[in-house]
Amino acid sequence: MLKEFKEFAVRGNVVDMAVGIIIGAAFGKIVDSLVKDLIMPPIGLLLGKVDFTNLFVVLKDGNPAGPYLTVEVAQKAGAVTFNYGLFINTCISFVIIAFAVFLLIRGINRLKREQEQKPAAPPEEIALLREIRDSLKK
Repeated sequence: MLKEFKEFAVRGNVVDMAVGIIIGAAFGKIVDSLVKDLIMPPIGLLLGKVDFTNLFVVLKDGNPAGPYLTVEVAQKAGAVTFNYGLFINTCISFVIIAFAVFLLIRGINRLKREQEQKPAAPPEEIALLREIRDSLKK
């Protein structure tokens, strides 16, 4: 069983998948930072100095009772919160990642179409046979 596992683990597809997962996780962190640190602050400023990470509704007060200025303070107090601002950030992150994946797949498909349109060079024997045929015709 250990031998089978080794064969499975060192296959090219498994290694490629692992690399893809690692790069995808790093890309997700980059997009998360892009949304939190670069995109949402200007949008919040345009909407009246709103910090989307702190848009929430208190469903049940904690101890001590609110009002709470941030989600973090509310959660430390044990309040139950509905964090719609964090949800908005996550949705924007998803759209950016989905668009990046779309562009990647689009580029891959374009390359595949270009390769399919180019006729493959005939094998050397066929080219030689064609030369002989053309010589005999003359």
